[in-house]
Amino acid sequence: MLNIVLVEPEIPNNTGNIGRLCVGTESRLHLIHPFGFVINDKNLKRSGLDYWVHLDVTEYQNVAEWKSVVPDTSRVFLMSSHAEKSYLEIEFQDGDWLVFGKESKGLSEEVLEQFENHLKIPMSANIRSFNIANSVAFVIGEAKRQIQLNG
Repeated sequence: MLNIVLVEPEIPNNTGNIGRLCVGTESRLHLIHPFGFVINDKNLKRSGLDYWVHLDVTEYQNVAEWKSVVPDTSRVFLMSSHAEKSYLEIEFQDGDWLVFGKESKGLSEEVLEQFENHLKIPMSANIRSFNIANSVAFVIGEAKRQIQLNG
């Protein structure tokens, strides 16, 4: 089972879509405060539809609290548009942690400095980034493909 981590998510619709994606891919969702919305926000529920009740989700008050439950930090992969290595170059494993930053700024330098594995999603120079829900879908899709092939 993959672990999807959203650090300080700001937009409820994105988090709802990612929650739905996690249910569909049998992945766990980890949400790190502060949020830009209330977890019972109607937009979050609307985006997650009726799937939210099936979601394996855990909330953490900060990155330190979340990091304390990670058994092997070498299997934590942080997505950053500034990374050199592509997520397509990694051999993902069941149980990996895929970490995404907030929509407006991505992951902070403070968070990036705590982990070694920084990955980017290749994209055209005409855009700064992809929507976070699309980014999560790209990476989950590739990780699940690899795990299925190797499992």
